[in-house]
Amino acid sequence: MSEGRVEALYVKLKAMAVDFRIRPGERINEVVLARELDASRTPLREALNRLVAERLIDFQPGRGFFCRPLDPERIYDLYEMRQIIEEAAVGLATERASDDAIRTLKDDLYRDGLAYQGRTVREVTAFDEAFHIGIAELAGNAELVRQLRNINERIRFIRWIDMASKVRQTKGEHRAIMDAIEARAADRAVEVMRSHIRKRMDQIVASVKEGFSNIYMPGEQEFFERAFEAMED
Repeated sequence: MSEGRVEALYVKLKAMAVDFRIRPGERINEVVLARELDASRTPLREALNRLVAERLIDFQPGRGFFCRPLDPERIYDLYEMRQIIEEAAVGLATERASDDAIRTLKDDLYRDGLAYQGRTVREVTAFDEAFHIGIAELAGNAELVRQLRNINERIRFIRWIDMASKVRQTKGEHRAIMDAIEARAADRAVEVMRSHIRKRMDQIVASVKEGFSNIYMPGEQEFFERAFEAMED
């Protein structure tokens, strides 16, 4: 079995799992999926098993592979873990990061991360994730970064929906986090980060319900565009 083929299938399937192109809770038909991806069953199953290990797909013995459910409790748990990781990351970043590294992150934030006009919600969310990953990288702990990346992938669909109505607020909070890091004020940085993520946690149930309406009905991009237009009015 070609490792390159498995990797290519893994990348395609991961993208499908992250943005729920397979409906939440839906059983994955391996025969249909193999035909769609022009793949044989063995490398396909290997790629699926990799996604099971990353908790992006569920496996039920005797029943097969399933898209993970869009479940409020599971998503809340992920946001709670994200909060724990990001509080630790921002605290360590204020203590460990060099002045040059902090300046680079700030430059990136103000160059790319604060503008949303003319961008899709996916692009804005990507900038948002990059900022938070940048903070984790300043902490100097590779495992912390890996864990945060995995959580981001598992909540990305919800963040798309959330971001469509929270961009302006997020921009101000990112500035406050950056200011605290730059001032080497660890306690303040942790508190701002905690508040930043908890506000999102309070919106999870509504976001999940909104998410269901958009993945089971056409017009997802139109929904995001309308939300962005409303913010610009």
